[in-house]
Amino acid sequence: IRSKHLPVPKSKCEEAVKVAIEVGYRHIDGAYLYENEKEIGQAIREKIADGTVKREDIFYTGKLWSTFNTPEMVPSALEKSLKSLQFDYIDLYIIHTPLSLKPGDDLFPVDGNGKLIFDNVDLCATWKAMEACKDAGLVKSIGLSNFNRRQLEMILNKPGLKYKPVCNQVECHPYLNQRKLLEFCKSKNIVLVAFSALGSHRDERWVDQSSPLLLEDPILNALAKKYNRSPALVALRYQLQRGVVVLAKSFTRKHIEDNFKVFDFQLTEEDMKAIDSLNQNLRYDPYLDHPEYPFADDY
Repeated sequence: IRSKHLPVPKSKCEEAVKVAIEVGYRHIDGAYLYENEKEIGQAIREKIADGTVKREDIFYTGKLWSTFNTPEMVPSALEKSLKSLQFDYIDLYIIHTPLSLKPGDDLFPVDGNGKLIFDNVDLCATWKAMEACKDAGLVKSIGLSNFNRRQLEMILNKPGLKYKPVCNQVECHPYLNQRKLLEFCKSKNIVLVAFSALGSHRDERWVDQSSPLLLEDPILNALAKKYNRSPALVALRYQLQRGVVVLAKSFTRKHIEDNFKVFDFQLTEEDMKAIDSLNQNLRYDPYLDHPEYPFADDY
């Protein structure tokens, strides 16, 4: 389950994580950027205290934010997350984006014209610092997020590479199915993890309100009717059958419970192809369409 920061009370996030653990979820996807790691840690510790789970049952993903990509800042960034969560280790720690921003307290540093201030960081050096975090036992695994093929290859071909990235977390849904990137990741034994798997939360601050609503797609809805499931479940099941790890974001008990029913049915090969045909390379998350993003059009 994904705990992305949205304009909702942090107490709601804490409650959602507790509900998710009660329902059976064990993978909690978080990030320093979301500014809710304290609440997530509290929720997980409560469910450990009441005997629902042990710490080793939970798989928590944290992310190195772009203002900390400078190698010497990686340990302190990780320490901030560990302190907020009150954890001894993080299961998976990933570089949030290949974009580097000016170091400092501002999550999105801007100049006098309101333009983002970028930093020039060698991501291979960042990766070496991530490897050191793993060697120190502070993280169990390390990975990437929002990296395209060329950027993945840059890390994989890094001289002296000690640990390969275990995953690449990217926006992925039927309107942006990332077929080529998925094939490449599979060829390198890198797990593709899908965020925005149900389209988008459509936050007006980020998302073009004229973009089509994935869950209103006629083909998804026809398949939902065929299987007597929701369009959301069909979209989630599609990813699982492609070998993609899927993240679902919700704050309501009903949706959290409904999304967990993804294991109760299977799509036919013909229906998988029908969903494949919906691809239109539509990106809901505009951040990585920024001109500063290198190789933005390259998978």
